[in-house]
Amino acid sequence: MNEPVIWITGASSGIGEACAKKFSAEGYQVILSSRNESELKRVQSSCLYPDKVKILPLDLADQSNYEQKVAEAISLFGKVDILLHNGGISQRSLIKETGLEVDRKLMEVNFFGTVALTKAILPYFIQRKSGHFAVVTSLVGKFASPYRSAYAASKHALHGFFDTLRAEHYKDHIAVTLICPGFIRTQVSVNALIWDGSSLGKMDEAQAKGMSPESCANAIFKAIKAQKEEVLIGGKEKYAVYLKRFFPRIFSKILRKAKVR
Repeated sequence: MNEPVIWITGASSGIGEACAKKFSAEGYQVILSSRNESELKRVQSSCLYPDKVKILPLDLADQSNYEQKVAEAISLFGKVDILLHNGGISQRSLIKETGLEVDRKLMEVNFFGTVALTKAILPYFIQRKSGHFAVVTSLVGKFASPYRSAYAASKHALHGFFDTLRAEHYKDHIAVTLICPGFIRTQVSVNALIWDGSSLGKMDEAQAKGMSPESCANAIFKAIKAQKEEVLIGGKEKYAVYLKRFFPRIFSKILRKAKVR
């Protein structure tokens, strides 16, 4: 089969689910991963070509069996062309109130889980002299925001890691696309960790008014297809990247007053 194969983590809801449907509709063979196998089956059945969508349960907090997971992923369609790192968790809590164990959990899932899976499949991409890492970070991977200290740190860390990977493996024909969404209408804020490690349990106002997951998935598809190095996705919030770069003092003043929760 010549159809490209994309492996999507965090595929049971939100941006991951929308991407699964989009790439399936575009003729890709799709591998869906997350912890929730029943939700993955729901997403699989809702794709345009469910017979070309496979399920591979995976927990980003447990990196003990990633070499085996990579082997399983490759065996499903005989290859993997693109790994779309989308799985992760968010945060809504002040630094002074947040336990260090919460910071560690955010880094473990968002950064170390993603890095471990990358390192597990990297030898395969190198051997093939082909491969594409698409990494859903966040606009807060470009700037910070109150109530999201460890979340922003984990996303900043992904930019540092994957910018380095891109430079080191250019000669191996391995592409990296960093995807930076702003406010997207998903359950990310509902599931976000608060100071004690429990979930926030409600949707942010800005999130509720954000871009649809489907529009976000369309933008992600175009960015991956064009092998862009980085793409900003969202509404007016994406211009904060340029505001911080060129007018950092103004940006800091605005951020202090912004309603971010």
